[in-house]
Amino acid sequence: MSVKVFNRIKAVLAEKGKANKWLAEAIDVNVNTVSKWCTNKIQPSVETLFEIAEALDVEARELLVLRKAK
Repeated sequence: MSVKVFNRIKAVLAEKGKANKWLAEAIDVNVNTVSKWCTNKIQPSVETLFEIAEALDVEARELLVLRKAK
């Protein structure tokens, strides 16, 4: 069973040179939760997605996988 990829949190963390632990501390969540987001096992709520974007200094849409070409 393949995991569908909905978010780019892991990629953006890598681009910013940040670790899962850093993000967990920045938005006050468990590091295991961040790990599950990064592997797309679970997805953050919309509110949390905006918190993640703010912590990483990116637009929230940059954390999502595009499904349709413009």
